[in-house]
Amino acid sequence: MIKIFKRDYADDEIKMFEFLRKVRLFWNLTNKELELFIPIMYLRSYGVNEAIFFSGDPSQALYIVKKGSVSLTIDIDDKFEDLMKLRQTHAFGDNSLIENTKRIYNAVCTTDKTEVYVLPHINMMEIFNNHPEVKAKVMTNMAETYNTYTKNLFKVYKSSFGFFELTKVYKDQV
Repeated sequence: MIKIFKRDYADDEIKMFEFLRKVRLFWNLTNKELELFIPIMYLRSYGVNEAIFFSGDPSQALYIVKKGSVSLTIDIDDKFEDLMKLRQTHAFGDNSLIENTKRIYNAVCTTDKTEVYVLPHINMMEIFNNHPEVKAKVMTNMAETYNTYTKNLFKVYKSSFGFFELTKVYKDQV
């Protein structure tokens, strides 16, 4: 089957596709596939030290940093330990792609006028249900990201052997 007509995209759509393609979850999606996400994305602004969510909150949306930076932290006693600082095109809250999950870390803005795109869970699931090939690509990208995190965890563990019992990480997986 030969397609004679191909959809032309406006400059702002092309810029959004280029932005989204820099996000690890979306890097290998076509313009037509990325186009599905644009209507469900809305921009939200935050101030410095403003929380986007806390550990234990329901995972109701995926977030992508447009401008500024966001710090991901975990609670250790009465302190927060930094996991990472995210900048433009970094996605976070990706466990919202899994049904009935809660946040496992805090997300707090570290710059004034931080802007993030919000992609609600319910809308993401609708796209995934109607486009299983898109879901397969996004979930594969997420699995590759988590594989990288696991490799990094093992690397750090090996360099500080005895820091914790590694068997405790996998105790609920059997």
